[in-house]
Amino acid sequence: MNKIQEVTSITPEEFINEVLPAGKPLVMRGLVNDWPMVQAARISNVAFCDYLKKFDRGYELDTMTGPASINGRIFYNQDISGLNSRMGKSRLSASLDFILENARENSALLAMQSIVIPHYLPGLELENKLSLLPEDIAPRIWIGGRTNVAAHYDIAENIACCVAGTRHFTLFPPEQIANLYIGPLELTPAGAAISMVDLNNPDFETYPKFKEALSAAEETLLEPGDAIHIPYLWWHNVRSLDDINALVNYWWGEPEEQRTEPRNALFHAMMAVRFLPPRYRDAWKKMFEHYVFETNGKPGEHLPENRRGILSETKPESAIKQMRQALAKALNRI
Repeated sequence: MNKIQEVTSITPEEFINEVLPAGKPLVMRGLVNDWPMVQAARISNVAFCDYLKKFDRGYELDTMTGPASINGRIFYNQDISGLNSRMGKSRLSASLDFILENARENSALLAMQSIVIPHYLPGLELENKLSLLPEDIAPRIWIGGRTNVAAHYDIAENIACCVAGTRHFTLFPPEQIANLYIGPLELTPAGAAISMVDLNNPDFETYPKFKEALSAAEETLLEPGDAIHIPYLWWHNVRSLDDINALVNYWWGEPEEQRTEPRNALFHAMMAVRFLPPRYRDAWKKMFEHYVFETNGKPGEHLPENRRGILSETKPESAIKQMRQALAKALNRI
């Protein structure tokens, strides 16, 4: 595996104008060294938990739990009919106490996940600000013990800041999807499909092409205060290596990316196109390349602007509304 590129200082302008367009992962050492929660974590696990508890408003938080037998690996059960852990609710202070009291290897899994800080822990975001991004991007915090999250992707740009414990990241570029042996699309631990390969103990007999994925992989180890940029749709495996670990991340994307969910279009195309005869699929591939990926240029530029409809560069709301209505009717017939 290759090491992810690193920098020790970066400005917002450099990040927006150079890092984002490159579409490559980047480790930013010491980016959030000055955060109070990072400084508390460096004192002790107890100091970190006491700091977080100051912002506890008693809300119930999404929490993944599982038995000690899974060794912190959030994955499927034996026959892939369900998961080896389950999502429930917990309160922050009680969960932090549980993690502290069970701080050892092979303990029961408890991981508070994707907690929107301004809503559930108001004030925490004001004391721990990220200078690289606009303040309207809401940070989320992830807290738990020793966990192993299989390679998955985000339909967003992502900056993840390590604030307590150490985390090992292994990233795979989007084109490695065929070598990652992706699990069921309908049943996932948290919405996004995951790799079936155990990165800690890969079974190359069952998953031989995973060797190719590893040759293209990039890895890093983050300490408290470090951050990583994970580009849009890059697969990432994340291992939390200490008794207590916490990560703050920021997801964002262009406004048009938030308008609809591309994964829904993928699912619909799979239902509508995948079982057609090969000759028909090839014809539809050309159609997708022309209209969706614009391999031949802008497909509607020969039409007057006011007659381009969904092909318009301005994406008129009326055309989008009509398209959504047409898709809803089509999906209801499936």
